[in-house]
Amino acid sequence: MKSLGIKMALVVLITSSLIIGYKEKNKEKVLVENIIVENVLYRSDTPANRYEVEQLEAKEETIVYEGLTLEQLGLKIDNVLNSTLDGYGTTIASLAIDKGVDPVVAASIILVETGCKWTCSSLVRNANNVGGMKASSGRYASFATLEDGLEAFINNLANNYYAKGLTTPETINTKYAANPNWHKDVYYYVEAIMSS
Repeated sequence: MKSLGIKMALVVLITSSLIIGYKEKNKEKVLVENIIVENVLYRSDTPANRYEVEQLEAKEETIVYEGLTLEQLGLKIDNVLNSTLDGYGTTIASLAIDKGVDPVVAASIILVETGCKWTCSSLVRNANNVGGMKASSGRYASFATLEDGLEAFINNLANNYYAKGLTTPETINTKYAANPNWHKDVYYYVEAIMSS
């Protein structure tokens, strides 16, 4: 019975980190994780519950990027993010991985475009726009929530860059930014994230 208590605490910690990673982007995912926690906490130690615990433990330990778990990668990104984006490292990593985008490059572009290493730009604070994205009107796009802005930015990278073979800061630079040295700023943050 004592080991069950330890596993239950572990599930709560694992689930909490998963919920943090998804925030309110996908309420169904949060609800599913909460049900799992309730099942483990309130039911006896059945084989089905042990299986759920093992699945959550395995999910938490999955390597997602250069020897790092999602939680470890999220923490590395968070170590460089500040201001409005503080605490969104796991969200950025999760969205990028789901779309086949390099999460460290995506986070680095966000840092170059927003200044969120220190204080995020007014575009982030007022319009939840993390990538300097423009709307069809030619004005800067505005998003209802920061999560919407992050998702739109990652989708933009996935659909308009990665899907077209533009997958490195140099190749993205040719289409994304007028400054021919923009990619050097991106690499600065890539290094900062990976060495944090």
